[in-house]
Amino acid sequence: MTSLQPCVSLLRADSYELSQLRASLEQLLEPLGGMSAFIKPGDRVLLKPNLLTGARPGKECITRAELVYCVAQMVQAAGGQPFLGDSPAFGSARGVAVANGYLPLIEELNLPIVEFSGKRYETVSENFNHLLLSKEVMDADVVINLPKVKSHVQLTLTLAVKNLFGCVPGKMKAWWHMEAGKDSQRFGEMLVETARAIAPDLTIVDGIIGHEGNGPSGGEPRHLGVIGASTNVFALDRALLEILNVDPATVPITAAAQRLGLNVEPADMQFPHLRPEDLKILDWQLPTRMMAIDFAMPRVLKSTFRHFYIRFIKEPMSAYAGR
Repeated sequence: MTSLQPCVSLLRADSYELSQLRASLEQLLEPLGGMSAFIKPGDRVLLKPNLLTGARPGKECITRAELVYCVAQMVQAAGGQPFLGDSPAFGSARGVAVANGYLPLIEELNLPIVEFSGKRYETVSENFNHLLLSKEVMDADVVINLPKVKSHVQLTLTLAVKNLFGCVPGKMKAWWHMEAGKDSQRFGEMLVETARAIAPDLTIVDGIIGHEGNGPSGGEPRHLGVIGASTNVFALDRALLEILNVDPATVPITAAAQRLGLNVEPADMQFPHLRPEDLKILDWQLPTRMMAIDFAMPRVLKSTFRHFYIRFIKEPMSAYAGR
């Protein structure tokens, strides 16, 4: 194997117990040089989990707090300054994190949570040279992408590349569904170009317990016992499809990466620990029904109203009531 082949580190991990998880993560990153290979002392390090919703705590709709905590600890040990950020579909990053039990762990580490704002960035593709991406993401010294393995009723699966769509601030995501969603190929390419523009330094995927069926939030938890890491989001996604026994052609993001020359086949990857076939899941549940990607104007307006209601009315009232 040559050094040009992307390295995808895959391991079995069955527990979110902190000491076991920390040991698993250290073993996972060892072939990539460990956390210190990515962090210099003083670096501002964005941790980008999947903070989709606060509406279904316990249903494994988001990246587990324990994984974020261990990664933040490792960043701090390497001399970095981690902060947490996302742009949830509904509500604030802090509100979703608190609803899903993040608060004790982030308070222990004094881990800031930022709400993303927007700034236009030039991208490689002429078709998407007007992408609006979070300033906080693009200004970070290091970006660590922390996705959750989930099925998705619009895109079949949501993995490492799709998680970076959360770096599009506020309700711009809903507008992208309206603007590009009528063409699944164009929408997939938009997600690929978003990931390419952000270019995360490291991705660590939470597949200990995934979310199958009618995800990203309407399905059910499923124990997989898998964690993975790579510097290449496209390679990691492709390896996960192999584990889940999903045809890449059915996933618009992977199909778009293939058309754009960014896809990597497992035969062209390095697997320093386990290979996808060692972790194969033959009965992973994909959505029972697929939904259209595009949002009509009424849906965009309804989604926008719900987002602002949760963020500026429901979340503040819940915080006040908890005092």
